[in-house]
Amino acid sequence: MGKKHKEKVRLGGMALPNGVLVHGPNAWACAIRNEEGRIEVASAKKRFRATRVNSPFLRGPLRLAEALALLPQLKAKLPAAELPMENPRTVVSMLGAAVVVRGLRESKLSPLVRELLSAVVSIAPAVLTLRSGELAAYHGAEHISIGTYEHGKRATKEHERCGGHLVGPLVVTSAVGNSLAALAPEHRRRQAQAVAQLGAIAAATELFGWMTRHPSHPLAQALSKPGHELQHRFSTAEPTAAQLEVAEAALAACLKLEHELAA
Repeated sequence: MGKKHKEKVRLGGMALPNGVLVHGPNAWACAIRNEEGRIEVASAKKRFRATRVNSPFLRGPLRLAEALALLPQLKAKLPAAELPMENPRTVVSMLGAAVVVRGLRESKLSPLVRELLSAVVSIAPAVLTLRSGELAAYHGAEHISIGTYEHGKRATKEHERCGGHLVGPLVVTSAVGNSLAALAPEHRRRQAQAVAQLGAIAAATELFGWMTRHPSHPLAQALSKPGHELQHRFSTAEPTAAQLEVAEAALAACLKLEHELAA
């Protein structure tokens, strides 16, 4: 049991407008700063886990589904937690991006250029959301707390496993997948596009995993560059001591429950 406690738990996280969510293989915890200035913490065992799925085609989409499945559970246990998608600005930007993407796909641009531009436009709502309010600072606090735990020394606000690093691979795989889907017969095109999007997520996730295992490879560095710049310039900010305290509370609660479940 002592040995298990010394092993590093592989963690992920999500920044919220008023706090941080941290999750491990079996559990999650969230800490927020409420309107009175106090820290509220909630934690629970995961109801849905995708860690045991080894199929390359399925594990990427299922891990994304695992993270999204936490949100209803989080809101039930910690109602004061604010989710990024609850912001009206986010909804408006998503609708605007959808209109622009539809226009691009009906344009006379070459298929590959059209799909590359569509993929870039599709991530714009996420970038705008991360720049709103305190979200970028809590994103930085999430990275610093998890990175410091993993590396044993003070980490920076950029993290090598941040979902932002999926931007490069996802732009490429989405462009290729949708270009191929456009070749399908008209009456099958919608189904082909749906399969292409699922395939793009699966391929991008696998490519991202390869990038984390081979960080010095030129291709890995090229594909991670957009995500690093996104983190550095837009999606993260240096947190205050109070925001870092919230992230560390979420981290501690998640690790405590992970160790209890492993005992």
